[in-house]
Amino acid sequence: MRDLENLYEEHRLTRVSDIAMGELDEIKRRKLEEMMRQGEKSLTHPLVLTDKDFDLKLNENNLIIVDFWAEWCMPCRMMAPVFERLASKYAGKITFAKLNVDENMETARRFSVFSIPTIILFSNAKPVDRIVGYTEEEGLDEHLKPHLD
Repeated sequence: MRDLENLYEEHRLTRVSDIAMGELDEIKRRKLEEMMRQGEKSLTHPLVLTDKDFDLKLNENNLIIVDFWAEWCMPCRMMAPVFERLASKYAGKITFAKLNVDENMETARRFSVFSIPTIILFSNAKPVDRIVGYTEEEGLDEHLKPHLD
């Protein structure tokens, strides 16, 4: 009888363990899906850069376009939705990023940003195109296309 009770207890514990493992697998799966969705979102929204991480991000991305902007700048605020839409359109091809010039003056000075918005396209960490002032989506799109080949 004792052997039967031990066998039953082992089976019960194995069953509980299997259920727990199944639940853990489900939790892992949901978490992975959530992380993937967040990763997709980060690809479709501009990165926020600072003086501290600017060079790192520049070197991590072959093709990166940076919007130099400020909160108080109305043309910059008008440019934001254009930049967001193009970030979505070019997700995985071009990295879109924003740098607040009021909070990151060193980088703005380094790239001679005297008027905002200024948008600079970098290829292999070197500036290859610059747009100063508000630009319609189609105009910015036309600046990007030649660099995709």
